[in-house]
Amino acid sequence: MDLTIVIVSFKSGEILDKCIKSIDNKYQIIVVENSLDHSLKSKLEKSHLNVNCVIPEKNLGYGAGNNLGIKLAKSKYVLILNPDTILLHNTIEKLNQATKKIKDFAILGPKIYGENDNEHQDYKSVEYIKGFAILFNKEKFTKIGFFDEKYFLYFEEIDLCRKIIKSGFKIYCINDALIKHEGGKSHERKYDFEMELSRNWHWMWSTFYYHKKNFGYLTGISKIYKNFFSSLIKVIIYFLIFNSQKKKIYFQRLSGIYNSLIGKPSWYRPNFKI
Repeated sequence: MDLTIVIVSFKSGEILDKCIKSIDNKYQIIVVENSLDHSLKSKLEKSHLNVNCVIPEKNLGYGAGNNLGIKLAKSKYVLILNPDTILLHNTIEKLNQATKKIKDFAILGPKIYGENDNEHQDYKSVEYIKGFAILFNKEKFTKIGFFDEKYFLYFEEIDLCRKIIKSGFKIYCINDALIKHEGGKSHERKYDFEMELSRNWHWMWSTFYYHKKNFGYLTGISKIYKNFFSSLIKVIIYFLIFNSQKKKIYFQRLSGIYNSLIGKPSWYRPNFKI
């Protein structure tokens, strides 16, 4: 199969190595290392001859990081994976079979192992697949482009799937191509709190931006105003009861909403001076 694997990593540690080991070494892997760890690049490229680890100039986030990997790939198909995924022994084979049966697809997605095992058809047309594993048919994207790089984290694949459907292309879920996804474990555990702050900021920023972009400013407001007031109240409560961690989390939500409302870019980055 004419395929390249792209993995965007950020403080991913051993979980990334497990993902790579689940991939047949006959496939080229591009790791876009967003935490700018040159020692990880050296380690990966020495341990895995099929891995090219790219260090960008800055943390690009999910969308732009994957876009970089996709553009660097010379193959017809690109499979993007999160670091906390594990391929089964025949996952790629099943995806390859699907590319031969389905000629009109823009993207394909495998199914999570153990989820909805009562599905009897090999594949089905869908309007959305999750972003932890997406197979791209690159030629379909020459006009519409890949991920919107204004997103840093969250809603990128939802936005992309909407764009694909609006452009008249097709999305499929391949039910017999299975993948294990641990979910929320793409980074090392010692960075949990900083990542929690980042997730809360970007979830709110991206929620408003996505709805404003696709449905208008007022719809965006309708999706986040309850979160705004809820977060404001919780910041005050946690300040009064001296719960600094909870206060920081809900302050991040407020900040993400505010910055998105006033049209500022998705600028927040986690602080890892630990």
